[in-house]
Amino acid sequence: MPSAITFSVLQNNSKKTIETHAGEYRNLMRLLVDKLEPDEFGVCGGMGRCATCVIRIKGLTGNSQVKGRNEPVTLSRSGYDDENIRLSCQLMICPDLEGTEIEILECSY
Repeated sequence: MPSAITFSVLQNNSKKTIETHAGEYRNLMRLLVDKLEPDEFGVCGGMGRCATCVIRIKGLTGNSQVKGRNEPVTLSRSGYDDENIRLSCQLMICPDLEGTEIEILECSY
């Protein structure tokens, strides 16, 4: 069995610890939708275009720190410039998430 990946998520001032495994979900957005059911989260379905799955993440390591695809443009267009702000749909479930602290942000649209 693969090693567990554990991280904490802050949503509406409530902190929850989540344990998962690499590849268990297509991406972090899908995991958050399944486990926490945030309202109006991930409207574009994970294409990196709508910024409705915005999170603040601390402690991210490895290749996951690199923003790719549509993420930088989408974040900039939505007014986000903090390097710790990410689109959860662009983060894969992998060991880079181990020990991170994730905050689900309110949509700014």
